[in-house]
Amino acid sequence: MTTLPLAPASADNGRLECGYFERGECRSCALIETEYRQQITDEEIWCHEVLAAVAPSVWLPSFTGAVRDFRNRAKLAVGGRAGQVTLGILDQEFHGVDLRECGIQAPTIRAVIPVLAEFLDATGLAPYDVSARRGELKFVHVTAAPSGDLMIRFVVRTQHGLDVLRSRRARFLELVPHARVVSVNLLPEHKAVLEGSREELLHGGSLRMNLDRVDLHLRPQSFFQTNTTVAIGLYEQVAEWVDAVAAESLWDLYCGVGGFALHCAQPGGRSGDDQDHRVRRVTGVEVSEQAIESAKISAEELGVEAQFLAADATEFAEAALTAGAAGAERPDCVIVNPPRRGIGARLSAALEGSGVEHIVYSSCNPVSLAKDLARMPGYEVTQARIFDMFPHTKHLEVAVLLTRR
Repeated sequence: MTTLPLAPASADNGRLECGYFERGECRSCALIETEYRQQITDEEIWCHEVLAAVAPSVWLPSFTGAVRDFRNRAKLAVGGRAGQVTLGILDQEFHGVDLRECGIQAPTIRAVIPVLAEFLDATGLAPYDVSARRGELKFVHVTAAPSGDLMIRFVVRTQHGLDVLRSRRARFLELVPHARVVSVNLLPEHKAVLEGSREELLHGGSLRMNLDRVDLHLRPQSFFQTNTTVAIGLYEQVAEWVDAVAAESLWDLYCGVGGFALHCAQPGGRSGDDQDHRVRRVTGVEVSEQAIESAKISAEELGVEAQFLAADATEFAEAALTAGAAGAERPDCVIVNPPRRGIGARLSAALEGSGVEHIVYSSCNPVSLAKDLARMPGYEVTQARIFDMFPHTKHLEVAVLLTRR
């Protein structure tokens, strides 16, 4: 088995040195040459400007993590040729650029990439040629839990690719014994997406993401934040806010696998022996049925009585908040964690007219957040905090606490 050095990059004085960037082979970390403290300062200035119209009363200190080894998920494009694949990205001419030593990936991901390449070489399957629209191997997605366990997903073009990988399942598990989930995704179409709708599980069921207080369960198409340390900080901050407003009932909309809901399910749950043993009524809503099933497993393990529903967040809220809706109970607090497009006009209007006292909005796009907040003038932004989920890029997560005026 070929072995390579794990890290060609080094963090020095808050800066991550990267040979790939210096050679012009990969520019994904566009801000890598900027000292990390300056990256944060620039993010704060920009985010404050974007949200100036809603003027948060208090900006808490930005939450930051490591400048390297922080990324728990790799989306590796397969390039090269049959028997000599590259795993990383495709350049502008769609040639493979091998990034097996990328310094931002978790060490367990860096360590497994050469093994993945060796395994794929042995299959004889050809990487997908974007220009010619032929070939088989498209992507390999790798997710790493804090324990070192892995979820590996192969994305191929046809049933033939799936059949070949399925036939080599036992060999793969010998090579990667800490793979808790292995699956193959079919993406027959020629389009710029990372996965298709059909997924076949070859091994395991879910990857246990063992966080500080809550274990979450990720299935192949589940969403989880890419930076585990910062994700934990975000969950804890939201739980602190929910405790501070003394919410007895809570909705978590766009709940995914239940990260926010489960961290908030036990009031005072961060304080160990001083834990408040009141019961908080928690309802999580997410369109993905797989994610909801994962959230239910975690709730059962924690022994909390959280309710999780597979439904559209906007439709659920509109129906439940409609005046006089049968059996509807207005929660004390609503958490929203939408995709980049934000919650949109319909859900903003439903919340604005709801009478809900507090909203916690976690956003990966301050621009869409600002638009949604402008649609809810009945709320004051009392606290805000930036979470640097994506070091060396302009992307960030920002969470805000809203209180009805």
